[in-house]
Amino acid sequence: MIQNARVLQPEFVPRDVVHRTHEVTTLSAALDPVTDGQKGEVSFLHGPSGAGKTCIARYITEQLQESVLDLNTQYVNCWEDYSRFKTLYRVLEGIDRTLDIHRQSTPRDELLDRLRDYDGPPYVVILDEVDQLEDKRVLYELHRTRKLTLVLIANQEAGLFEPLNERLTSRLRTATRIQFDRYTVDELVSILEPRVRWGLQEDVVTTEQLEWIADAAAGDARVGIEVLRVAARRTTQRGLDTIPDEVLREAVSEAKSEIRQRNVGKLTADQRILYEIVTELGEVPPSTLYEEYRARADDPKSDRMVRNYLQKMERYNLVRAEGENRGRTYCSVV
Repeated sequence: MIQNARVLQPEFVPRDVVHRTHEVTTLSAALDPVTDGQKGEVSFLHGPSGAGKTCIARYITEQLQESVLDLNTQYVNCWEDYSRFKTLYRVLEGIDRTLDIHRQSTPRDELLDRLRDYDGPPYVVILDEVDQLEDKRVLYELHRTRKLTLVLIANQEAGLFEPLNERLTSRLRTATRIQFDRYTVDELVSILEPRVRWGLQEDVVTTEQLEWIADAAAGDARVGIEVLRVAARRTTQRGLDTIPDEVLREAVSEAKSEIRQRNVGKLTADQRILYEIVTELGEVPPSTLYEEYRARADDPKSDRMVRNYLQKMERYNLVRAEGENRGRTYCSVV
């Protein structure tokens, strides 16, 4: 049944993208100076999870690599590489400048010096989940690097700009902003159709079933693709030739659970503490949550940073907030 499992993976970047013409055109224009060996404009892609931000950013950089003879690119997931050292290391890794760097002993300033010395071809760096950076001064340092162009990705604009100092904010405020909205059911179907065509045998799934998947995904392409992948896997395990409706229904909860577990695996140490507290208590008011967090964390972050962490986990369906102001509580998502 499965002919090409790769196209059913969430990180797969298709050769053609649909329903994002404006976003593709805008980002292409911002990066166009790179084709002449110059530094492009800083771009900021924002919108809900599964709206195509990462896919479009990687799609455009791959297109650039095909048209520009000398070009370096690098993708950094700042949820995983959230410290200043890790971010700089990953950026240097994209231009082969990590030789002799030791994660335990090399000073961070040495990484920055190596980056400042860079004088190679244009370099496009995608910083995904950029709001997760612990020290956002690294954005200023990268912005000042010669020939390095930043593509920033986050769920919300406020999550990136609110904690920044005035000097950095003034530079990033001029970034090309590209807003991504959730996909409609019809748009999600047309995203799933080529993946079915490339990844599965013919007539395995019907158009009506794809519409059902798209509706269940609620505008989130990651969920829709994961449901399709899980359903195909379950059907193959059962030795069937087509995907039954009952398998699709079972695949929805399993797909969302697998996505949630992957997101849990990306949590920082402080976020994981918060997640464990909410999971243990089931329902907890902010005051109790903050107090318990401070008791468990070695280096507790500020209340504002904790709120940012909780908002991030809400957007990725790891915790749920109920009520407002003093009546607010945080609940675990089962």
